[in-house]
Amino acid sequence: MTHPHSPDLVAPPEPAGRPTRRGGLTLVLLALAQAMLVLDITVVNVALPVLSRELGLEPALAGWAIAAYAVPFGGLLILGGRLADIFGARRMLLTGLAIFTVASLAAGLATDATWFLVARAAQGIGAALLSPAALATLLHRFEGPARRRALAVWGAVGGAGAAIGVLLGGLLTGGPGWRWIFFINVPVGVAVAIAVPFIVAGAVVVRRGRVDVLGAVLATAGFASLVASISSAELMEPAVAWTLAAAGALLLGAFILVQRRAANPLVRLGLLRSRPVATGSMLMLVATGLLVGGFFMFSFELQDGSGWSPIATGLAFLPISVGIIAGAHVAARALGRFGARVVAPAGMIVAALGLATTTSVISSGQSPAFAIAGMTVAAFGLGTGFVSASTTTLSHVSGHEAGTASGVLNSFHELGSAVGVAVFAAIAVTSLGLGFGVAAGIAAATAVIAAFVLPPGVIGGGDVKFVH
Repeated sequence: MTHPHSPDLVAPPEPAGRPTRRGGLTLVLLALAQAMLVLDITVVNVALPVLSRELGLEPALAGWAIAAYAVPFGGLLILGGRLADIFGARRMLLTGLAIFTVASLAAGLATDATWFLVARAAQGIGAALLSPAALATLLHRFEGPARRRALAVWGAVGGAGAAIGVLLGGLLTGGPGWRWIFFINVPVGVAVAIAVPFIVAGAVVVRRGRVDVLGAVLATAGFASLVASISSAELMEPAVAWTLAAAGALLLGAFILVQRRAANPLVRLGLLRSRPVATGSMLMLVATGLLVGGFFMFSFELQDGSGWSPIATGLAFLPISVGIIAGAHVAARALGRFGARVVAPAGMIVAALGLATTTSVISSGQSPAFAIAGMTVAAFGLGTGFVSASTTTLSHVSGHEAGTASGVLNSFHELGSAVGVAVFAAIAVTSLGLGFGVAAGIAAATAVIAAFVLPPGVIGGGDVKFVH
């Protein structure tokens, strides 16, 4: 019997060499669970016009179909990661999965806007518990090159899931209807919940302790305020949006002060200050903002600018999804040879070239096929960015902080989604070409900065070799 105050390591990590069959099944299961969460960020985009009409959602409030999910998801991620560290990753994975699945069913059955938005918020709460627990389970299960490959798959799911979400949203909205965007989560959630005890049995770390309630409240409220101010900036008076943003900054400042004095802090400040976590999280924020913001603009361009149907728009994102997966695959191999300081800047330069091509095509009125090609190239580059960010942040995190670190990383992912959509939506009102041009400039600038600030060193077999 394990002592209640000691870590409980039930299953050994995956060997550094070739992964076992059980390890492969674990990775597939965790990636499938994560895919549901990422899909639900962008899957609603194409369905918004039809969904809003059927539920009586005012056009000015349509953005809340996304914000109602993103706010609790982004706000509760650090708490979800801490709970995974304290109570066990598998337990929190199953809890979050149950909440998310039931909330998905409720969203699909919604008959009015209030019911729908409450269900979306519940989805966000479940996602905030599930995502860091799934990533923590992955970190506990794999080490060495096996962990690097697993993180590459995770990064590909995070990036490609956004593109596949647009594809799936278009196909379902134009086919059986928008409600199936949420109904499809139910059988997947049930299947994953049944399989988890058998495939990921014991691959958790249980570390008893107290939850820093005040820190959890401040972190959640701070991130939620920031995400809400960004996601809904166009729906509010400027003064209200700026007040929310300022409140978020103050709450996060108070959170840092509390963490300095707390006996059992929600997140160790040394973890946040560490070079890999800080730089990897910022890279995740930029890559996600460019990807999700770019998808938002491109979906708008294809439907309103070129007159494409929701199904055709969704299908246009298929090669873009392949680009992200290919970029993640290349990054997984390259990181072991060159390190993130080389791979991430190279990927962001490729992304800048792809976005610049898209800018040129849209501005000159050329065939949308050329724009799709440009977005596919950009997606390839951003795919390497996702893997570089995840690997930089998580490859050397100790087991007892795996959930917390993954919660921090995913918080920046959600914040990046909100920032990307808000910023590029505001620019796109003036010119879509300008929006893609700004995105290309940000990608190029990020490449230069990453070449100097990311930790040097190569992540290879056995230990992670970083020079601080």
